Amino acid sequence: MRVGVLASGAGTNLQALLDGVHAPGGAVEIVAVASDQPAAPALRRAEAAAVATRVFAPADHADRAARDAALLAWLEEQDVELVVLAGYMALLDAAFVQRWAGRLVNVHPSLLPAFPGLRAIEQAFAYGVDLYGVTVHLVDEGVDTGPILLQEAMRVPEAESAEEVREALRPVEHRLLCTVVTAFAAGRVLQHPQRPRQWRVDP
Repeated sequence: MRVGVLASGAGTNLQALLDGVHAPGGAVEIVAVASDQPAAPALRRAEAAAVATRVFAPADHADRAARDAALLAWLEEQDVELVVLAGYMALLDAAFVQRWAGRLVNVHPSLLPAFPGLRAIEQAFAYGVDLYGVTVHLVDEGVDTGPILLQEAMRVPEAESAEEVREALRPVEHRLLCTVVTAFAAGRVLQHPQRPRQWRVDP
């Protein structure tokens, strides 16, 4: 399966995919990495792995729809079959989401539907929750409202800051994201025939 990854920042989830599931010519091949940030370290990680990269900065396009149309066209040129949002902080327009419906995946550092949107860990830490977690879900036109594929909860009782929670959750993000991408490639991500919001990832 040919995978495209969108990332805005450091690219640690991208690196987990490159290290854990990427195999040129294999079952999972990351063939394209795009960012809305020209200086994103994720781009350097992709280049080091000989993966094609492209920047779609907001300033280079008339509006979000134009930027996302260009992004969509580039991913199609790369014959991408699955798109993974790995720390991609820009909202995607409806046409892009609809084009990749059922093949557009995001990893989010909370137990959705709790704490959607930006700064989820900071939200949860400020709220004083006892249980943190990670969700991998399909992307729809809402903000972190798409069908859930995998979740894992974690207690971090010793954490004294949101950053400590983030560090504790990062390996979980990496593992769940790799599991879902591998399952997609193997045809093991299945939608319930009568309940369209219910999906499962078979072992």
